[in-house]
Amino acid sequence: MEIVLILIPVTLILVALGIFLFSWAVKNGQYDDLEGPAHRILYDDDQDMIPDDARPSAKRDDEKAAAAADNEKQSG
Repeated sequence: MEIVLILIPVTLILVALGIFLFSWAVKNGQYDDLEGPAHRILYDDDQDMIPDDARPSAKRDDEKAAAAADNEKQSG
């Protein structure tokens, strides 16, 4: 029973400390924007990192489209 006399003040001190730290964090703007960084990572505003020689060219795409059309004509 004597332990209760120690645990109650310790608990009250910890609760008061938690409330103080939470109010300090709110006042300093720690909880202002919780979703912004999560959405910001999805935006790709970096420069393109793909080398020019590794990019598919429009000429290759046109050749593939023409080959696909020829195959379609031959099969149909």
